[in-house]
Amino acid sequence: MTDARTTRAEAGAEAGTEAGTEAGTKAGTKAGAEAGARAADGAGAPVGADWAAWQRSWDRQQEWYMPDREERFRVMIDMVEALVGPAPRVLDLACGTGTITARLLARLPGATSTGVDLDPALLAIAEGTFAGDDRVRLVTADLKDPDWPTRLPHDSYDAVLTATALHWLHSEPLAALYGQVAELVRDGGVFMNADHMIDESTPRINAAERAQRRARMDRAKRGGALDWAEWWRLAAADPVLAEPTARRFEIYGEHADGDTPSPAWHVRELRARGFGEARTVWCSPSDAMVLALK
Repeated sequence: MTDARTTRAEAGAEAGTEAGTEAGTKAGTKAGAEAGARAADGAGAPVGADWAAWQRSWDRQQEWYMPDREERFRVMIDMVEALVGPAPRVLDLACGTGTITARLLARLPGATSTGVDLDPALLAIAEGTFAGDDRVRLVTADLKDPDWPTRLPHDSYDAVLTATALHWLHSEPLAALYGQVAELVRDGGVFMNADHMIDESTPRINAAERAQRRARMDRAKRGGALDWAEWWRLAAADPVLAEPTARRFEIYGEHADGDTPSPAWHVRELRARGFGEARTVWCSPSDAMVLALK
């Protein structure tokens, strides 16, 4: 599970300004091409990867879907600092390339982070990015495995954070995961999930937002933006990432078929699973971030 992926609703609900989409994703095309063209020696063996370029490329590809992506991260880190202080122990759930961890440490250098994911390609980028940083530990685990918490280095965390990843799960296993997360968050600690959360009670509003968003994405694509499939084609062609990318598709396949329930559903389930308070703390026309306090 990773930062953002294609779902049955075609990556759910990514909205934002046209300028942010077009400006961000044009940069991603160049970074993706740079990252996808890492050199090899004369025998064909990889000589290393530009992990910063891969991170930029991933960010730009994600911003094609979600131009307001950085705003949700800003609010997330704001609330971490407000609720658990400037040096939290954090669990980056379904961490992908380490997007949340990178922003956490840039804002709160006294923090530490455990990133957990199953995707070998995105974890390879995270490992390259944070190599030598003793504030970061990375764990390979499947969140669908009920024993995944036993692989973590700590029994409790000040904050558990995740973004645009848990829509890979259907509602029932997601609710069960919320129960496991509640056991990992210390008393007074916080959990935040920013994801595609669709309010099905407003079908006309949803349709209008979806049509406008897709039109903006199409214009950005014509301007050179990389989409999900194109980004993975670059990864598969890279001498360093080709093998973990192949394993990634063996694990996940091409698409997810999880659910995108409303923010109200998430709030209800988090309260039912052991959190004392829960509510939405950020939203766009189609995405939301729920915060739960233990």
